[in-house]
Amino acid sequence: MFIVKHRKFFYVFSGLVMAASLLAVLVWGFRPSIDFTGGSLLEVDYANGRPDIAALNAALTPLALDQSVRPTGDAGYIIRMKAVTEDERAAVVKAISLPGFSVPEIKHFDSIGPLLGAEALSKSIVSIVLVLLAIVIFVTFAFRKVSEPVASWKYGLITIFALFHDVLVPTGVFVALGHFAGYEVDTLFVTALLVILGFSVHDTIVVFDRVRENLKVARNDRSKKTFDTIVGESINQTFVRSINTSLTTLFALAVLYAIGPEITQHFALALLVGITAGTYSSIFLGSPLLVTVEKWQNKRRSV
Repeated sequence: MFIVKHRKFFYVFSGLVMAASLLAVLVWGFRPSIDFTGGSLLEVDYANGRPDIAALNAALTPLALDQSVRPTGDAGYIIRMKAVTEDERAAVVKAISLPGFSVPEIKHFDSIGPLLGAEALSKSIVSIVLVLLAIVIFVTFAFRKVSEPVASWKYGLITIFALFHDVLVPTGVFVALGHFAGYEVDTLFVTALLVILGFSVHDTIVVFDRVRENLKVARNDRSKKTFDTIVGESINQTFVRSINTSLTTLFALAVLYAIGPEITQHFALALLVGITAGTYSSIFLGSPLLVTVEKWQNKRRSV
């Protein structure tokens, strides 16, 4: 009952986090990768120590590549630039072969045209919208027999609001990291958001399903328990299970982020932030909102 009783505190906290994330998106904006903008990516490694970023940028500036240079590992760099041909790539490698340093080893090279980048962006947006729509339909159908005191479609809307929180928080974090640390948003980040949506809705459904079962038991037993009491008991009954499930996942992701390959680090970080936000919203946001909606309904009826 503690969570339901103090739900306004959690609403304020969630509101502040969501406002900060939204503000970051509006002020700083996304830093899209070549997956969405098109261009080329070159990853190189220096065997005997790498030069400074400033030296690389100075060497690449005459080529007019609009490059972005970011260190990777202990001795490498990832260079993102406009789309280049094979001859231009050779010129890039020659330019970054600075005196006093070994000839860089090309570890990875990708080139994506602007049309493919735009297609990836549009398909990513469509994927997220379709997933959200499918979730609303599923939740409405799953809770179709729960009409009192909160209609089934309202369970779906509350679920979507909680999912919006779960997606907005890691998005805000990555926008801030993009502004301060050069993190970019790519198709792996979109994949992480889709995974977060699936994980979070699963967690929310577990709590909502327990509310549905407890409502059914109370109705059969002709219990006089209030709706907020039933929701509070449902949260208490699923709290440990939700936390334990999330922790086991977070431990695995933390290990992947700490010692996994660098290409999956941002993916693991997005999941770490998103699943944490999803676990929080399922317990501290989504379920208490059921109580708030029910109380709003009662006030409107009494007017």
